[in-house]
Amino acid sequence: MEKQPHSKTVLIMLWTSQIILSVCFIWGASMKLFLSIKELSMMWPWAGEVPVALVKGTGIIDLLAGIGIIVPSFIQKSRLVWLTAIGIIVLMFSAGIFHICRGEASQIGINIFLAILAAFVVWGRK
Repeated sequence: MEKQPHSKTVLIMLWTSQIILSVCFIWGASMKLFLSIKELSMMWPWAGEVPVALVKGTGIIDLLAGIGIIVPSFIQKSRLVWLTAIGIIVLMFSAGIFHICRGEASQIGINIFLAILAAFVVWGRK
């Protein structure tokens, strides 16, 4: 069975989702990689309570996610976009568990939102 092409509306929604994901992850990466831990902990208290390597490591992962969710589309490698979107879902699930374990369940709304966007990209780019 051959895959049917998406409508123009769905393609616009997919691109919009990918751009939102990319901007969010690149923004998060730049914060984690370029601000001091003291500055970060004012915004995100957890950043001052975990090893610096964890903060910087998640910054690198965020940067890779932000690049990987959009750049492969320009070079006709949609399978890489699909894989990145799956990775984002896993990352957001892990971040949600991290925050719940710290008693910060009220902070996982953004994780849920980004996971839903990534799930849409998984569906649309498969």
